Formats: sequence, C-alpha cells, structure tokens
Amino acid sequence: MSKDKKPNPSKIRISPWVIYGAVLLILIAIQLVSSGTNFQEVKPTSLSRFYQYLDSGQVEKVVFNKSTAQVYLNKAALNSKTHEKIEKKNLLGKDNTGPHYTLDIGTNSELFQKKLEEARLEGKLKDYSSEPESNWGDILINFLPIILIIAFWLFMFRRMSGGGSGGGGGQIFSIGKSKARLFDEKNDIKVTFKDVAGLEGAKEEIQEIVEFLKNPEKYTSIGGKIPKGALLVGPPGTGKTLLAKAVAGEAQVPFFSLSGSDFVEMFVGVGASRVRDLFKQAKEKSPSIIFIDEIDAVGRARGKNNFSGSNDERENTLNQLLTEMDGFGTNTHVIVLAATNRADVLDKALMRAGRFDRQIYVDLPDIRERKEIFEVHLKPLKKSEELDTEFLAKQTPGFSGADIANVCNESALIAARKGKKAVDKQDFLDAVDRIVGGLEKKNKIVTPEEKRAIAIHEAGHATVSWMLEHAAPLVKVTIVPRGQSLGAAWYLPEERLIVRPEQMLDEMCATMGGRAAEKVIFNKISTGALSDLEKVTKQARAMVTVYGLNDKLGNITYYDSSGQSEYNFSKPYSEETAKIIDKEISDLIESQYDRAIQILNENKEKLNQLADILIEKEVIFKDDLEAIFGQRPHEKTENEVVTES
Repeated sequence: MSKDKKPNPSKIRISPWVIYGAVLLILIAIQLVSSGTNFQEVKPTSLSRFYQYLDSGQVEKVVFNKSTAQVYLNKAALNSKTHEKIEKKNLLGKDNTGPHYTLDIGTNSELFQKKLEEARLEGKLKDYSSEPESNWGDILINFLPIILIIAFWLFMFRRMSGGGSGGGGGQIFSIGKSKARLFDEKNDIKVTFKDVAGLEGAKEEIQEIVEFLKNPEKYTSIGGKIPKGALLVGPPGTGKTLLAKAVAGEAQVPFFSLSGSDFVEMFVGVGASRVRDLFKQAKEKSPSIIFIDEIDAVGRARGKNNFSGSNDERENTLNQLLTEMDGFGTNTHVIVLAATNRADVLDKALMRAGRFDRQIYVDLPDIRERKEIFEVHLKPLKKSEELDTEFLAKQTPGFSGADIANVCNESALIAARKGKKAVDKQDFLDAVDRIVGGLEKKNKIVTPEEKRAIAIHEAGHATVSWMLEHAAPLVKVTIVPRGQSLGAAWYLPEERLIVRPEQMLDEMCATMGGRAAEKVIFNKISTGALSDLEKVTKQARAMVTVYGLNDKLGNITYYDSSGQSEYNFSKPYSEETAKIIDKEISDLIESQYDRAIQILNENKEKLNQLADILIEKEVIFKDDLEAIFGQRPHEKTENEVVTES
C-alpha cells in the first residue's frame, strides 16, 4: 500500500452507545423468551377462588414460588362463561396459552403445595412445579439503578475527557489543554498576501517573517537568530488578523490561532497550563506560527491594577507566556504573532527584544490603499460599469478595511431594496451616509419652527466652513433626521499627517457655526449643538493639554503614551494649573464662537437664503452654495468625505 493512500472516508463509525443499547435489548428479549411470557395481561385472582377452580378441575398447571403462583387453565375452562374475561388471543394474535391468573399465596407455601399435590392425585390437576424466587428479569430490575449510575458515570467521563473528538479544551479533565485552533497548511489556509489589499508597509515588513520560516538556514548559517515574535498594532478593523493568516498562507506552515481571552479561566493555574500546552504543540509541528489575537487580555502591565490579591491568575498566565517566549530555543522555528489595538497597556517585559522583537504598525488605509480594498470587496458584487473605485476611495476617509467591507455590503442591500440589478454610485453614497450618519427617519414629526431652527443650524455650519481657509469644504447638507441627529453636513477634509494651530482653530470655528447661526438669527440657542460642543471641547482640550499648542502653558503635555495614567490617583498637574487649563480651553472655544458669529453677521442674508433652500429641498449640495456665495475663497483639490452634525 502506498504511503499517501488515504483511509476510506465512507467507513461507518458505530457509537459505543448503540452497542450498549443493543446489548440491553438482547438481555430484555432473552428474559421475555426465557420467562415464557405470552405478551398478554395476566389477571389477578384470590386464593379462595383459585381453590374453587382447582376443585372443579378447571386448572391444568400451576407454577409457584414462595409468595406468588401462576395459574394455567385448561381449554374447556378457558372457553366457559366463568372465564369469559380472559382474552382468547394474545397480542401477537396467537392462542393465549397462559398464564391466565396470578395469585398471592401468602407465607404458607407448604400448605399450598399440599393442596396441589392432593388435586393432582385426584386427577383434578395435570401438573404443578415450583421455581426460584428471582429470575433474570428480577435481577435486571434490581440492578437497573446501579447499571444506570455506571452508564451515566461512563458518559460523563467521556465528556470530561473530551469524548475523543479532538476538542476538550473546555472539559474538566482537559481544562489545561490549549484552545488554539490549528489551521493546516495544506487544506485550511488559503489566504496569501495577494488577498490583502493595501497595507504595503506592513506587508513589506512582515515579509521577512515568511522568509525566516521558509528558509531559516539562510539566516542561521551566518550566526543570525530567528526573531521570536512580531506584534501587530493598529486600530480595529485594519486587517491585523488577516495579515497574520496571510503570513501562514505564504509560509505554508501550521498556524495556531486563538484569542488572549482563551487563556483566562476561573480555575487557578489553567491559563499557565494552556500556554505550556500551546507552545508544546507548536514545537511538535515546527516550523509553525502562533497567533494570539487581542493579546492585551493577558499581556496587560503587571502590578498596576492588582486589587484582587498577590496571586493574580492573569499575571500567572502572563509570566508563563514570558517564560515560554524566552525559553524555547532559537532553532525551534516557532514564531509568535500577536495583535492588539492597546499596545500602550502591554507589559514592558513582553515588549522587550527577545520576545516581541518587532512592532508592526497597521494603520488606517490611505486613499490609494482604500481603492485597492474597494477593488477586493467589489469583486463579488454586480456593479454598474461606470462605477469609479477612486471616487469611492475619496468618499471614505478614515475608514478601515472592515468599514469598507461594510460599505460594499450595505450598498448591495440598498440596491436590492430599490429593485436594482446592479450597484451604482448613488447606492454607495447612500451606504456611506447610512453608516456614518445612521438610518434616515423621514417619518419623524418635526414642527415648522424646529425645522427652520435645524435648517439655520446646518446652514451656519455650511456658511462658516465655506468662508474659512482651513475648514473642510462642504459636500452636502441635509435636515432629514438621521440616527440621533436632526440634521447633518458632509465635508471633504484633507488627509494631513500633521495639523497646525490655525487649521484646528478653523475647524473649531466651523463646528461652532451651528450654534452661532442660531444666536445670529433667533438671538436664542438650543440643545441641538450637543455633539458640536462635545467635539470642540475635545479639540480645545487636546490643543492645551496634549499637543502643547497653548502660549500660556507653553511646550508641555500631560499625555501618557504608556497608558498607565488611568491607574494614577492624582492629576499630573497642580490645582493652579488645572484652573489655567480650564480657562484656556474656555477662551479658545469662546473666541472661535465669537469669530463664527462675526462671519455669519457679515453673511446674514445669504445664510437665510441658504436656510430657505434647505427647508424647501431638505438636501443641498456644493453647487447650491456656489450659486449663493460664489466660488469658495480658498478652493482645494484632492479632498475626501467626513461627517459633522
């Protein structure tokens, strides 16, 4: 037989419980046959009536033990009216051969036997016999509880030991086993770098890991050591897990995948045991990759939030992970990949060289990478021919790969809802609006006064952003309620790597344009500016306390990149500095609010005109603003879309 011949997959596997059930049925059948059962109901009778039947010669045979007796009638008696209640046929359709009656003979079986012997001698009884008190049925019934307990115990033992199904990570006897899922390099892993759109920088950096696994001798022959691990860091949905799968697919090696929370259990020592078992399996299948998703579940810095006592199970798991990563030899060819979006909270010992030697940042895709991601997710869709992926990429700034996949799926649902045969440009724009702003609520009751206030608010945003140099230019404004907002404005911000103070101030001024417009037109303000106030307060606080852009505080930041500030019980500045911070934040916001009021006062008529068009059409675009305000003073190109309510 050749070595590569596979076993017959159609071979039938019989469960042991089927065998147990068959044995039990055979025992029951044997008992029924051996006991001579007639498959018929046996009627009870009294001892005195039995003696009447016996004296009148109606009884043919009696079988008795110490307490009970079974009575067999002769044919003549069976056909008489006295015994007409006795069925002539049994359940199988055959003649009822008995026993026909059963009776309790009490404790004096010797007297009963004497009566039977006298009747036999007189010719009134053909035969009688005695049998032991217990038979197989009685024994089975007596031992049935014990049999059931043993069967239940065997069942639970198989369940707790994993049931032979290869799992068992959550069972009691294998609770210390790793819960990692193994992707076989020949069958399971189909993802390669071709399937990962964008992420060019991360792919280039992680390509070396593939080379280490494919050709380790190239590096070890000149004295180099294979890196122990690589940490993928980035926002959610950017493709960290997909990138790790692509590494395994390219390298064609076994890939152990699990989450950081899979190590955590309520029992002491389980996490450490699972870590040991995981690395043991990986070494046996080396070269291989271990991928731990969301490693911050177990890799959080030790001793910072240990309120549960000195013996913290999570810390024990982390200690074992540190030991395994630093303990297995350099020639085992096992590389650990981990992913997290909270690298700032990881333990320093985990991040040192020799454990996670490399940190690969997986950032949000830029416009070129978004175009590539769109092309991947558009393949399964039926799309119109004129659909431009570059345009779609411009409409989705700040979107991750997962967000783009969601946009593509949502656009297909919208097109199907409208009865279209293909997805077009408008479906994608509607999908972006749906995801960013929420679902339209056209049936929401809005009074005319509220509608005008909303229109003035949104027109204020549009007017101020149109007049400022560094504010994002407008794409469209709507007063149709969407999600939790009563209106929304879509803008085209630039993709900046650094932001200057004047750019932040212009954005803050445009954000305050809504409330400023209410003040200018109605001389009143409302609660509709909540999201604007929240956004502008965060921006002002960041300018003062994070980026050091405030002249009064100077070049100082209170930002803690290690992420440990959440465990501190005191602020990193004095009470006097806190007062200065509060005042500077307030002054920044109020100054931009006053600036917005000034801009709107200068364009009050155009503001009202824009609001009237908005009330009439409910949705206005860039062309409507150009018709009212003329060409934008500081027009820019290469822009993209974002939303501000």
